[in-house]
Amino acid sequence: MSVDIASHCSNCGVVLPSETLSCLDCHRLTHSAKLERLAVEANSGDPQAAAAIWKSALNLLPPESLQYKGIQERIANLEAQTAHQKPPEPEQPTGRWAKWIGAMGPIGLMLWKFKLAIVFVLTKAKFLLFGLTKLSTLGSMLAFLGVYWSMWGWKFALGFVLCIYIHEMGHVAELRRFGIAASAPMFIPGLGAFISLKQLPANVTQDSRVGLAGPIWGLGASIFCLIAGAITRIPILTAIGGSAAWMNLFNLIPVWQLDGGRGFRALTWAHRWIALGFILALWAVTRQGLLCLLALGAGYRLFFQKDFPGKADWIALGQFVGLTGALSLMCAR
Repeated sequence: MSVDIASHCSNCGVVLPSETLSCLDCHRLTHSAKLERLAVEANSGDPQAAAAIWKSALNLLPPESLQYKGIQERIANLEAQTAHQKPPEPEQPTGRWAKWIGAMGPIGLMLWKFKLAIVFVLTKAKFLLFGLTKLSTLGSMLAFLGVYWSMWGWKFALGFVLCIYIHEMGHVAELRRFGIAASAPMFIPGLGAFISLKQLPANVTQDSRVGLAGPIWGLGASIFCLIAGAITRIPILTAIGGSAAWMNLFNLIPVWQLDGGRGFRALTWAHRWIALGFILALWAVTRQGLLCLLALGAGYRLFFQKDFPGKADWIALGQFVGLTGALSLMCAR
């Protein structure tokens, strides 16, 4: 900024030497008018711009003056404010692209958190589609779908039927692992689905793994529906997940040919006591009425049907207890 040269003091009229910043007689500032304008500009700007304006004003003041020192202090305060200010955030995209990006954020986070489950689903997708290539499976599934469609609508019916199908394909997958031939799932409208074995498992361990594989896969389907319902806030997904959890918990009743009954065959006398105690503790916490049926079944297998195996199977106990706990909490949410 250029410095104006005053030849006479505007206050007392004394002739001023070149580049004098204040009158030698009355001590009036030579550039007082310009300093007032700079002060107005500085007070109306942001801290960074104000500091720059006050720095230019220092050129119009005698360094030994009180005004010079006061402006130096003001500049220091403004620079301190500027240092503590956060840098401006980048402008967010607007319009339709902003909506798309905003919607993809939670989806991307979900994909990252559940990447292992997604990889599992993708690797098993071909296997899950295998059952649908059987006309008997597809036809009975459509009949089953029609029954539930008439009662609760097609959305719930489709989701619930798929959850049952995944449950049954869990049995098929485990049977294949043991090299046991079996049919594809068959649906019975209004009741459920079943798989026909063309040969029996070699021992109670295999039978237990095959029986509990269905609820394990069914648990995965229920969790997926509940998480999807929580993220999307679509109530029907939550209803499907809860109903599928209840269905899988029902199948854990340790009687007859239910999945829990087959899982119990691998449990010793001590393990059945542990399972019964765990069921009763869960009932005390959740008050889930279905656990009473599991407790009755476990008590029957413990006291009246003493088909105890000769070797302890901790995996079978862990699977049964883990499934019972997870499904009970999902049903009692």
